[in-house]
Amino acid sequence: MTSTNTTTTPIEAVRLPDPYPFYATLVAERPFAYDEALGAWVAADAAAVRAVLGSDALRVRPPAEPVPAGIAGTAAGEVFGDLVRMTDGTTQGRLKTVVTDALARADTAHAAEQAREFTRQALAAGGGVPHEELMFAVPARVVASLSGLTDGADREAARAIGDFVQCIPATATPAQQAAAATAAARLRELLAPGLTAEGGGLLAELVRAADRASWPHHGPLLSNAVGFLSQTYDATAGLIGNTLVALARGAAPADPADPAGIEALVREVVRYDAPIQNTRRFAAEPFAHADSEVAPGQQVLVVLAAANRDPAVNPDPHALHPGRVNPAVFTFGASAHRCPGEALAVALATAVVIELLAAGFSPSTVPQTPAYRPLANARIPLI
Repeated sequence: MTSTNTTTTPIEAVRLPDPYPFYATLVAERPFAYDEALGAWVAADAAAVRAVLGSDALRVRPPAEPVPAGIAGTAAGEVFGDLVRMTDGTTQGRLKTVVTDALARADTAHAAEQAREFTRQALAAGGGVPHEELMFAVPARVVASLSGLTDGADREAARAIGDFVQCIPATATPAQQAAAATAAARLRELLAPGLTAEGGGLLAELVRAADRASWPHHGPLLSNAVGFLSQTYDATAGLIGNTLVALARGAAPADPADPAGIEALVREVVRYDAPIQNTRRFAAEPFAHADSEVAPGQQVLVVLAAANRDPAVNPDPHALHPGRVNPAVFTFGASAHRCPGEALAVALATAVVIELLAAGFSPSTVPQTPAYRPLANARIPLI
């Protein structure tokens, strides 16, 4: 089955003012179909997304190019090749257990308090609400601080991770890849001293988790320490921004001063207006779903944001319902590559929004229909 839509693609939809009618059409009419414009299969409904994300026949990278050619042989390529989100197989499974164990022990209450403090610092500088700093720099600084970076090193790490993540999209330019290589080398220098089992912090938890799992290799731990920062960057920025847009459109917690109410709103925004809208898989073996077969070498675009609004798994899916009971949420993935940082991302976004509201921030200052960054998978408003 081939898409007949000539006005947009699931990639272009990410930055539309309202992509959700388009996604609803995909779910209803083309839940798993080949899109000629993309040259890829598109998985849109919950059943297809679950099947794709759970299949061992589909990989997170093209089997012939595990690391993008433009960063192969650089520090960025070395980090990229070790990231659990970018690898598959038994070794990845062992390392994913280590990373998940470490993040599960992260002190989210302390992280939230740091996020509030960094938000207060940003607001105290004056000159209006620095939305970009709150969305990108504050979460990255918190994770850097949790990793032992203080006294300005947290700010340096936040800037460097902004350069590093530019190498991840397939559209990365040679200049972006070169900047990412420089950033990756510096981030490893900054983070390496913290990789010790002594003391507290996120990196100490990572080392202790590795010891518990008898994981013997130091290099991948350092790469995934960089990964803690990179996965925080776009996803948490989008979550903060999309929550502010929801508030601007009239979403109102029962008590704006109640942290639980703000957290419920943030968790629903994760589903309702996903900061990460899609991901890709690459067929290493034949994959069959719904009377269609993906051949080795073909790609599948997995539209997480569409599956979040599939009425088969979420009643009244197009309504924003903070406190929704047992929602099916695909934003953080599923199966072997489910992102283990959901709790931390929600804690950081909630803390930034709480502090903004406590400082007298008016949601009416945020456009109800903002423009969005020209990204292929992250939905981040320009505020």
